Amino acid sequence: MSAFDGSPDGGKASGAMLAIGELAERIGVPTHVLRYWETRFPQLKPLQRSGRRRYYRAEDVALAERIHHLLHVQGFTVEGARKALSEAGRTSVAEPRAPLVREGPGHDRSPSRAAGIPVEALVALRRRLAAALG
Repeated sequence: MSAFDGSPDGGKASGAMLAIGELAERIGVPTHVLRYWETRFPQLKPLQRSGRRRYYRAEDVALAERIHHLLHVQGFTVEGARKALSEAGRTSVAEPRAPLVREGPGHDRSPSRAAGIPVEALVALRRRLAAALG
């Protein structure tokens, strides 16, 4: 269970905001990557409180997870991910979709990167691969 669903191991109540470090740890990217995404994806706008500290609401977390999925799982470029998000609209941002494009070899698909991916998305991808090969 995640920190957003009120699980005791998450330490935060359902709907609680995440600090930038908490979100970075949750999706497995450094904090500077989240700051960069804010400059490239105008939809990602966390609250900024005193000292310019960033706090991510549930919808921000879902969007950051979707961006991560597009960039690091599906292999989109930043520009491709921006287009995919604008086409999908904000209503479906939290729901990972099947891969739309494939990029060449060298893309990091290590198990550590897969930790934040819903099992259903992985199972669907496995079925598509099996169908393509068989």
